[in-house]
Amino acid sequence: MSLIFKSKNSKKRVIVFLLSMVIFPFNMLSCKGLKTSKKIETNKMSTAVLEYEFKAKLGEGALWNYKTSELYWIDIEGKYFYIYNPITKQNTSYKMPSRIGTVVPYTKSEVIVALQDGIYKFNIVNRKLTLFSNIESTLTENRFNDGKCDPAGNFWVGSMHMNNTELATGNLYRITKEGTADKKLSDVKISNGIVWSKDEKTMYYIDTPKGNISAFNYDIENGTISNERVVVTIPESIGYPDGMAIDEEGMLWVGLWNGNAVGRFNPNTGQLISKIKVPAHNVTACAFGGENLETLYITTARVDMTEKELEEKPLSGSLFAINPGVKGVKSVFFGD
Repeated sequence: MSLIFKSKNSKKRVIVFLLSMVIFPFNMLSCKGLKTSKKIETNKMSTAVLEYEFKAKLGEGALWNYKTSELYWIDIEGKYFYIYNPITKQNTSYKMPSRIGTVVPYTKSEVIVALQDGIYKFNIVNRKLTLFSNIESTLTENRFNDGKCDPAGNFWVGSMHMNNTELATGNLYRITKEGTADKKLSDVKISNGIVWSKDEKTMYYIDTPKGNISAFNYDIENGTISNERVVVTIPESIGYPDGMAIDEEGMLWVGLWNGNAVGRFNPNTGQLISKIKVPAHNVTACAFGGENLETLYITTARVDMTEKELEEKPLSGSLFAINPGVKGVKSVFFGD
């Protein structure tokens, strides 16, 4: 500071010198703070690595089966359900008769799949489908999309219009293990990510075109939700919110469609805490897996990309993974 401020008056020089002695340490602290901040910012932008090269049209529905140590995921437009083993790198495929919106574990040999025209039980041994609920059989313009099981083991699944994502024809349902279905939300455009807090008192939900994450009070005893409020607003500049996971700290991990990344958001402050860059344009979903739930597996898509974008990001449609430095929580199986 004394080098910057020059004075012909000796008294002024003394004052300036004394001021410099006071201000200089603070500047040093400030510089240190800037360096630390820069380092933290660098750490906040990690990059996922290729886990399994694939060309899924619309990879989605990532979910870790902690009982078998396998990743469940789907290709909606390809009409496939996959079971990926990260140890053997084997990806077992199961062809579905129509578009598949999501999958959740049920028994040792069965899963619950949300197909275009209804909810089915699917036996992964004999590959037999059995209709479980036809809740939207009369809404032929709709198809089912994302869904997960709540802490009580009920299956929450949403729907959307088949071809026009601007029409709010979708709904969100809760389906019990007895097959009883209750409509929880209506006027939905693209029903997507859904998770529950560790204390089982809050449900987080995404209707993609809204560009936000909503929170609801969740009653585990009655399976009801109430007091909807927006806890995170996601600007279009970083992408559209798609599938979602939650970590043990209660932070939300969201696949960013058209955003080349997964974002970690704090639902208590609404802030974007960090981002994971993904070598794919449309990032759809993520799930914590691995032995200690330390690995974040990420699904991506190839649809809605130009030829140039496909040339620039040829790995789109593949599975990616990263250890983000925080653990996830176990997924709940249907009927648990």
